[in-house]
Amino acid sequence: MTHAPHHTFVIAEAGVNHNGEVARAVDLVRVAADAGADAVKFQTFKAERIAAASAPKAAYQSRNTGDGGSQIAMLKALELSDDGHHAVAAACADAGIEFMSTPFDEGSATFLVNEIGVQRLKIASGELTNAPLLLHMARTGKPVILSTGMADLAEIETALGVLAFGYSEAGDPDVQAFAAAFAGDKGKAVLKEKVTLLHCTSDYPAAPDTINLAAMDTLAHTFGLPVGFSDHSQGIAVPTAAVARGARVIEKHFTQSRDLPGPDHRASLEPAELAAMITSIRTVEQAIGAGAKTAGAAERDTAAVARKSLVALDTIAAGEAFSPENLGVKRPGSGVSPLEYWRYLGQPAGRAYAADDLVDPQ
Repeated sequence: MTHAPHHTFVIAEAGVNHNGEVARAVDLVRVAADAGADAVKFQTFKAERIAAASAPKAAYQSRNTGDGGSQIAMLKALELSDDGHHAVAAACADAGIEFMSTPFDEGSATFLVNEIGVQRLKIASGELTNAPLLLHMARTGKPVILSTGMADLAEIETALGVLAFGYSEAGDPDVQAFAAAFAGDKGKAVLKEKVTLLHCTSDYPAAPDTINLAAMDTLAHTFGLPVGFSDHSQGIAVPTAAVARGARVIEKHFTQSRDLPGPDHRASLEPAELAAMITSIRTVEQAIGAGAKTAGAAERDTAAVARKSLVALDTIAAGEAFSPENLGVKRPGSGVSPLEYWRYLGQPAGRAYAADDLVDPQ
């Protein structure tokens, strides 16, 4: 019986790799759709809402852009306008791929839900402790995918409490109410319905020895929610391995070219690599199987050829006793099992055999 593979939801993360250009963003939609991604994801923000003028760039941002300076100047150049969002969402509809975006402020989340009509919302790792934003996103009623880079289990539990409260309670929010919502049956049920957790290492690019894919198991065991992996490593080996380990969602940055200027291009796949990753993921999905260890239909013909049976090593007269000199084991495997060898020794042959004849059951 063939086991139907689960389908990993692959998010091609365009992020800000459009460099603020709508035409480039639309082209990234085409690249993601051609590669076979389920969704293409962008980022929705107003620079002045998310960074103070004094906020410095992250170390990886300075490293990847080649200069220091403020976050706000970098972010302002990477904003996608409201009209740009509509154009990109329309391009997604035309290409048959889901439009997604990560909002970084409440107004952006409202815009994505009410104006763009997104099916789900993504919460970036950096926003995991931003309780007002998490509460606002939950109160839209949309499912969320929560990245957990930089977080420990206690912080994740707190964030889930905020989401559980936002989805299921109408009262005044506070820390105690969040904890109660996380612990309650109603909160647990709504989290299972609405939330997927992504393990993530928040470095760009992330070295293999910092990835810790086994943490997906910890998330699944601790919280009982679907888990996936937001990947910042180089290449496609790690996200493919994550699928084999049980990831239900894979998120991976991609770009038209790693040579483009900007903070995220260096840790991104180029178009052919994105397509190769998704092909590899789909292959792994087929290979996972149901877990039962039995001979599959494809193996049965091979077994008849590769396994062995009891055979006559020399001519044997009818009534002659089988012995180590005249009874042996050779291919094919369509006759009496070699496990019966010792039972046959000393028994009279039921008929005459020529050398290499398969021995009859008796």
